[in-house]
Amino acid sequence: MKIVAKSDIGLVRKQNQDAYVVGELPDNTCWAVVCDGMGGAAGGHVASKTAVEFAGEIITKCYKADMSANSIKNLMTSAVEGANVKIFDMSKQDDSLTGMGTTFVAVIIADNVVYIAHAGDSRTYLYSDKELTQLTKDHSIVQAMVENGNITQEEANNHPQKHVITRALGVEESIDFDYLEQSVNKDDVLILCTDGLTNFVGTEEMLGILSKSEAGDLADDLVDCANRNGGGDNITVVAITMNSSTEGV
Repeated sequence: MKIVAKSDIGLVRKQNQDAYVVGELPDNTCWAVVCDGMGGAAGGHVASKTAVEFAGEIITKCYKADMSANSIKNLMTSAVEGANVKIFDMSKQDDSLTGMGTTFVAVIIADNVVYIAHAGDSRTYLYSDKELTQLTKDHSIVQAMVENGNITQEEANNHPQKHVITRALGVEESIDFDYLEQSVNKDDVLILCTDGLTNFVGTEEMLGILSKSEAGDLADDLVDCANRNGGGDNITVVAITMNSSTEGV
């Protein structure tokens, strides 16, 4: 697999509160975590950085070659729940960090299956056979309104509350997160990203970049597109191309 990643402050924000980490594991397995922090002058940065570091440490220390699907699920659960508790405890011990939290999306890719854990509105997409599919479902007020039939997806894209999420690590003592598994094939591309990408780059633009860019340029090209379209938020992209030699980022 080939992994490329980029995190950019964008054109408006004064601080980058996004964070990511990627890595390789035995048997051509790889993993990635992407977070978008929120809260306070420093809280968002602290929350996202803490989440990616904690989850990354759990994954690298506890993953074993030939783990069963259920064991990988338990590993991911430990990473999410442990990161949540750590951030929550930090916010209670330091008044300057009160109310901090972070979105969370993590993947482990092993034996042509991607295992995904997520909370919030950072997303995972699968580009396969020239089609782009959003694998994760946003935990947001606007997404709930769409599902309840109160607004259309087009209305949701410009809704004033589209940034309000309903789940985030570190806000409560426990975290309700989603978990899913998805088969992947040769030449498929997995995209993990924060809403700094998805709020400024539409599906058609993403498809155009994914269809034309070289694997090694995907993260740069997607981030550059978001900045050309306004760059109103921090932007983080991890792109993983299946069955290519993995390169460092």
